[in-house]
Amino acid sequence: MASKKNSADRQTIVAAARAEMKRSERRRSFWIYGSGAVVAIVVAAIVASVFVVNQQSKDAVTAAADKPISGVQSFDGLSRNHVNNEVAFPTLPPVGGDHSAELTNCGVYTQPVDTWRAVHSLEHGAVWITYRSDLPQDQIDTLTADAASNPYELLSPYPDLPAPVIVSAWGKQLQLDSVDDSRLPVFLQAYLQGPQTPEPGAPCSGGVQG
Repeated sequence: MASKKNSADRQTIVAAARAEMKRSERRRSFWIYGSGAVVAIVVAAIVASVFVVNQQSKDAVTAAADKPISGVQSFDGLSRNHVNNEVAFPTLPPVGGDHSAELTNCGVYTQPVDTWRAVHSLEHGAVWITYRSDLPQDQIDTLTADAASNPYELLSPYPDLPAPVIVSAWGKQLQLDSVDDSRLPVFLQAYLQGPQTPEPGAPCSGGVQG
């Protein structure tokens, strides 16, 4: 009888242990899946917040571009002849005038480009961003990333600039002390293929590299 009682006790103990193991597994599963759901909700909330903030930033830039931009110089009466001889531009970097029949392909350049051809790029609606060679590398990287994503941006260093960064469009120019200046994206929004463009829709490719 004692043997049967001991056997029953062992079975009861084993059954209780198995039941506890199942309860532990259910608790672990709850925490694993519950934690996963919380993480997914948090990630979704972060993504949504970033999207909203980015959209609000774009809307603010678009609204600002519809108004006069502080510090922008305007130049009128610019000639547009294609000439065979290089031109002495009164404004450096130039914002228009007679220029080469060839254009400088828009894109990123680490050396100065041909000014005479770059003016032709402006005629097609490009914005030319020029910077001093001693501009901090992190700022150059910021400009590079932006220019690489836009087919109508031309980026290059330029010798003896009167400001760290100068952005030019046809008949428009703005001097900046830093790429963090909030007017930079507004200028791009306003003048990339903007209303001042003599030949809107003309390509900024198919020309010369540099």
